[in-house]
Amino acid sequence: MKYLLTLLMSITVLHLSYAKGKVSIDRVEPAFWWAGMVNPELQVLVHGEGINDLDPSIAYEGVALEQVIKVENPNYLFLNLRLSDSVKPGKFPIQFKRKGKVVFTYDYELKARAKNSANRKGFSNEDVMYLITPDRFANAIPENDHVEGMYEDTDRSDNGKRHGGDLQGIIDNLDYIKGLGFTAVWICPVLESNQVDYSYHGYAITDYYKVDARYGSNEDYVRLVEEAKKRGIKIIMDQVENHAGLNHWWTKDMPTKDWYHHAEKAEKPMTNHNRSSLADPYTTESEKKAFSDGWFVDRMPDLNQSNPLMAKYLIQNSIWWVEYAGLGGIRQDTFSYPDPDFMSDWSRSIMEEYPNFNIVGEEWTVNPALVARWQAGQVNRDGYKCYMPSMMDFPNQDAFVKSLNVTPGESWQDSFGAAYEMLANDFLYVDPYNLVTFMDNHDMARIYDQVNQNYDLYQMAMVYLYTLRGIPQVYYGTEITMSYPENPGDHGGLRIDMPGGWAGDKVNAFTGEGLNAQQKDAMKLIKTLNEYRTKTTALQSGKLVHYYPKGETYVMFRFDDTTKVMTIFNKNAEAKELKLDRFEETLKGAKSATDILTGKKYDLSKGVISIDATSAVMLEVK
Repeated sequence: MKYLLTLLMSITVLHLSYAKGKVSIDRVEPAFWWAGMVNPELQVLVHGEGINDLDPSIAYEGVALEQVIKVENPNYLFLNLRLSDSVKPGKFPIQFKRKGKVVFTYDYELKARAKNSANRKGFSNEDVMYLITPDRFANAIPENDHVEGMYEDTDRSDNGKRHGGDLQGIIDNLDYIKGLGFTAVWICPVLESNQVDYSYHGYAITDYYKVDARYGSNEDYVRLVEEAKKRGIKIIMDQVENHAGLNHWWTKDMPTKDWYHHAEKAEKPMTNHNRSSLADPYTTESEKKAFSDGWFVDRMPDLNQSNPLMAKYLIQNSIWWVEYAGLGGIRQDTFSYPDPDFMSDWSRSIMEEYPNFNIVGEEWTVNPALVARWQAGQVNRDGYKCYMPSMMDFPNQDAFVKSLNVTPGESWQDSFGAAYEMLANDFLYVDPYNLVTFMDNHDMARIYDQVNQNYDLYQMAMVYLYTLRGIPQVYYGTEITMSYPENPGDHGGLRIDMPGGWAGDKVNAFTGEGLNAQQKDAMKLIKTLNEYRTKTTALQSGKLVHYYPKGETYVMFRFDDTTKVMTIFNKNAEAKELKLDRFEETLKGAKSATDILTGKKYDLSKGVISIDATSAVMLEVK
C-alpha cells in the first residue's frame, strides 16, 4: 500500500508537471539547422523522460512535419521534417501536446546560410597540410585542464594521460603554422571524449555536437576556423562514424536495442580487422559482418549504421559541423569499418551539399587496390560505389620508407624498386592527385625514427613527399625531427608534447629557442619545400614521370607548361655521377638547373651531373 501510494503521488506530480508546462527536454539534435540546404529532409532527435507520450506539431510556412517516429525507448522522439526551397530563416515553435492540449513548446531555428556556403572549396592539391594532436600541441589555458564532471585531468608524466593542449593553444600558434607555409590544418578529434582513461586522443566521442570542455567550447572552435581563414588556412575536422566512446550518453539510454552492434551481448565480439573481406569475391557475408559489425576496442561501442535513424543522425552531424564551423575539409577515421552502404550514402550526401568540398578517408592498408576501391568514380567488380574524393596514401608511405631502409646490395632489386613499383600502381586510382600523402602521422613512429634517426634519409623522405603527386601532410614536430625511439609501440609516445607549448619548456619550437642545428635545418627544409610547392603549379597538378631505379638512384619529374622539376635520389654511400642521356625524353635539351633547397647551379649541357652521397636534390630545370 505504501509503495502504491508513493507511485500514485509520483504520477500525480508528473501529470501536474506536464499540465503546468514545466517538462523540459534534455536534448534536441541538431539544435538548429539552415534554410536553403540541398537536401530538404531534416531529422530531429528529441530526448526527454517519457517524451514519446506527447504528440508534436509544427506550424511554420515551408516546414512540414512528415513523420513522428516513436521508438521502443519512451524517452525519444524522431521528427522527420521537410523544408521547402522557399522556407525562410527564422524561429518557430514545435508544440508538444497531450490529447490535443499543448504541454510545452520548443523554439527551433532555421538559420541563414553563410554567403556562398554551398560552393565552399575544400582542401586540394594546391594545399600543404599540417596534422595536430590538440592535447599535445600547446596549452594556452591551464585553467581548463580540470573540468568539473569530466573524468580525466592532466598528467604530463604519463604518455597515456591528458597533457592539457587546447584550442587556444592552436589559435595562438597559427602564425607559426602560416610562417612554415602550411595552408591546411587537420586536427585530431576535439569533440567531447569524457572517458575514464586514455581520452586524450579524442577518437572515443561521447557527444557528437559538443567540443570537449578541456579544449574549449563550440564557439572557440568556430573562432579557430575564422582565425585560420584570416591567414589563408583551411581547418579539416577529424570525424568518427564507426564507433563512439563507451561513456556516450546513448549508452545508458539507447534509443533502440540495435543502436550499437551486439548491444545485447555481455561480451562484445571485436572486429576481425579483415578489411580485404569487403572486396573479396570469395568471402562470405558472415566474414564481412565480422569486420564491419565487430567492436574496434571494448571501450568504443560499434555504431549500427544500418539503423536508418543512426545513419541519418551521423550524416546530419557531419554536415552540421561543415556548415556551423565553416570547415575546409573532413578526415574520416577508420573509413572502411562502418557499414559500406552507409559510407556510400555518407560521402554522397556531403558532396551533394558541397560539390567543391573534400573529404579524405583512412584506409590503413598497403594494398593500393583496397584504397582505390573507395574513391569516387571507381568502377568496382561487385558494383559498389562510393563518393570519397580523397583517401590517405598509406601504400606509398610504406613503400618509400622501406626503400630508404633497404641496405644497397642486399636484394636483387635496387633499393628504390619498391617505391617505384608502388607508384606505378597509380593506374588503380581514379584520381591519384587527390590522395593525401605523408611520411608519418599520429598512429605511427615519427619518420625520423622510421629511418633510424638518419638525417640524410629523413631529408630524402621529405623531398619525396613534396615531389609526389597528391596533397602532402606533415605531422606536428616532424619539422624539427621530433623523435620517440624509446618505445615505438606506445601510441602516447608517438604523440609527445610539442616543445614550447607549455610554460617552462626549455626548448621552444615556436620561437626557435633551444633548437639545435639539425632541428633548425629541418625546419628550414620544410619551410622551403612548402613555399616552393605552394607557388609551383607543376608540383600541385603537373604531370609526373619517373624512371626505373638504377645504380641506387631514382629520378622523378614534375612539370607543366610553366615549370619543370627534376628530383634525384641517391642511396649510394658516395657521390654519384648521373648520366643525363637516359632522361632526354623528359629533359628535352634542358641546359641548366637550380637546386631549390640550396640554390646550387647545375650545368646540364655536359650530359652528366654529380649528386652527393645519400641525398636528394630537387632541381628547377631550364
